[in-house]
Amino acid sequence: MSTVTAYAATSATEPLTKTTVTRRDVGPHDVRFDIHFAGICHSDIHTVKAEWGQPNYPVVPGHEIAGVVTEVGSDVTAYKVGDRVGVGCFVDSCRECDNCKAGLQQYCTGTGMVGTYNAVGRDGEPTYGGYSGEIVVDENYVLRIPEGIGLDAAAPLLCAGITLYSPLRHWNAGPGKKVAVIGLGGLGHMGVKLAHAMGAEVTVLSQSLKKMEDGLRLGADAYYATSDPATFKKLAGHFDLILNTVSANLDMGKYLGLLAVDGTLVELGIPEKPMAVPVFPLAGGRRSLSGSMIGGIPETQEMLDFCAEHGVAPEIEVIEPDYINEAYERVLASDVRYRFVIDTASLREA
Repeated sequence: MSTVTAYAATSATEPLTKTTVTRRDVGPHDVRFDIHFAGICHSDIHTVKAEWGQPNYPVVPGHEIAGVVTEVGSDVTAYKVGDRVGVGCFVDSCRECDNCKAGLQQYCTGTGMVGTYNAVGRDGEPTYGGYSGEIVVDENYVLRIPEGIGLDAAAPLLCAGITLYSPLRHWNAGPGKKVAVIGLGGLGHMGVKLAHAMGAEVTVLSQSLKKMEDGLRLGADAYYATSDPATFKKLAGHFDLILNTVSANLDMGKYLGLLAVDGTLVELGIPEKPMAVPVFPLAGGRRSLSGSMIGGIPETQEMLDFCAEHGVAPEIEVIEPDYINEAYERVLASDVRYRFVIDTASLREA
């Protein structure tokens, strides 16, 4: 076991503070790597504030992790010391169910995927995330970060990037497809960039036009305010695919009405309360309402390679670890464009 400096939450109401956690020794199939950067995801905040159930404190958040390999197990062949690697939202799964065998580990029906933090590994020990100096992960759940993507920019791709890439790929976004992205935040801005890189026609649907200049710069072809009732009249029946990245309870009837025949609205944000879904807009256009959750290991690697090939990277603001609590407040106030990334150098040196 090794002791690692980290930032942890000890309750739903107290700020995150510097502490230490232990990492397991490197086993035959393990990869140990120094964490260089860790993204701040809104899921981190939901978790530490106990908004998605009671967490197992202390919680060391962070599932957008990028760094450099420092040690590999005796049976590891895919990675070596010095490799640039990353870890996303999970660090294990049952490996035996049909979904795991198909590379859809995020939908594991055996043990369920083992979260990168606030979970229990197969060794019975709690998992701790990326707000720390290093991590040890089974080689099967480690991603290779291609050259051409900075480690700081790569970190948010491992959640925000794959969360948008997976549904865009599944619903075949590309030339000739009309895609709308609801919300231009940490998730939404990646949806715009990725859909644009895939060749789709991209529209941002946001409450106001205050980020319109950003949206068009990032690759959107059009930008509409959902606070304007005329938006829903003008765009009725227009889209093949709508990706909802916000966690608010929307008027689903209005948004389903924006879909073309056989169009799909995909829920990516998770609202706290159940949504009311009227049936007429679904039946009236043979429309579908679906959901999507991150991606499996093969698809996440595919996403990283795609981003490197097409020059797709998130818009980030790099911060020091002692700024995490202020960053959380700014995320809640929508005061970040568009992803905070923690430079963990001081945690490695501590």
